[in-house]
Amino acid sequence: MATSAEDIWALFQETDRKIQESDARLTQRFEQTDRQLKESDARLTQRFEQTDRLIQEADVRLTQRFEQTDHKIRALSELIGRQGNRLGEFVQEMVRPAVVGLLRERGLPVHQVAPNLSAYDDNGQLLAEIDLLALNAQVAVAVECKSHLSVDDVNDHLERLAAFKHCFPQYQTYQLLGAVAGMVVPEQVGRFAYRKGLFVLAQSGNAIEIRNDSRFQPKTW
Repeated sequence: MATSAEDIWALFQETDRKIQESDARLTQRFEQTDRQLKESDARLTQRFEQTDRLIQEADVRLTQRFEQTDHKIRALSELIGRQGNRLGEFVQEMVRPAVVGLLRERGLPVHQVAPNLSAYDDNGQLLAEIDLLALNAQVAVAVECKSHLSVDDVNDHLERLAAFKHCFPQYQTYQLLGAVAGMVVPEQVGRFAYRKGLFVLAQSGNAIEIRNDSRFQPKTW
């Protein structure tokens, strides 16, 4: 049977309607998908913002804790420093009256004991500090006092003795000797100081004793 022009036109119209319906469904699906993607993106953005806020809050808390810890460490360091200074002053006060008798026993009469000698340059910079200086008309003994004497303390004092007459030129003609003193003087530290030519003074009970034997020969600077 022959197909008329009207039939062909109707077929085209039906096909076009189906294409339009298909396009409409695809458009609707694309719009739904796009909406879902936007909603998903919005939720992700919200989560990222929440995560970022939580991280920032955690950073603030950590910074506060670090600052509090740093403050406590500084306070503790200051306290330890003050306690160390007080212990050093305590040792110095114990040694000052004892050093006169101890050195006299070794044939060194002491006529003066001067505490806390400091030397400065023309710009006011500290050059040297001596805890105690025991002296007579010809001999001076520079004493370093520590609560717990270490090898580093001994080496520091040896450097101090080497520079003493430059820092304190009024004692240029003196025979300079050195001594170290401590509440606690480990045996190996005492031996080291002895070998370096220093008198070693240490606490024994409620008194201060000299640990150098009769064979000891002090070094002269």
